[in-house]
Amino acid sequence: MQKFLIILVFLLINSSNVISKENNYFLSLKKNKVYVRYGPGKNYPIKYIYKKKFLPIKVIDKKDNFRRIIDHKKNSGWIHQIMLRKLNSLIILEEKIVFKKNSKFSKPLVKLEKGRLVIIKKCNPNWCRIQTGDYIGWIDTKNVWGI
Repeated sequence: MQKFLIILVFLLINSSNVISKENNYFLSLKKNKVYVRYGPGKNYPIKYIYKKKFLPIKVIDKKDNFRRIIDHKKNSGWIHQIMLRKLNSLIILEEKIVFKKNSKFSKPLVKLEKGRLVIIKKCNPNWCRIQTGDYIGWIDTKNVWGI
């Protein structure tokens, strides 16, 4: 009986972790000026203001029309859903090379520095086709924020 209870508790804990991870997803900011609030409502004070359109953020909770988010620097707060859009960007977390094709043996186009915001054109499991400035190419998806 004791073994059965231990297994049941283990399964419940693991299933709740799976559910919470499935609820986390990435979106990006729709405007150049987005208010982040302390709570899920317009009556809550503004915590800080994002001033970067397309910034990728992770949604970690929701309440009514507000989404609790966290960014790549671990800042968090609540944003109205109208200020968010489907994910279309990444932030580079370490220096990366943009390649002409989705292979490290392809021609390198440009080197990106840590913290660079890039626009996603399309992705597969290990590579994303991105645009940054005048360059369109492929980067590997290791150490990026947004997918």
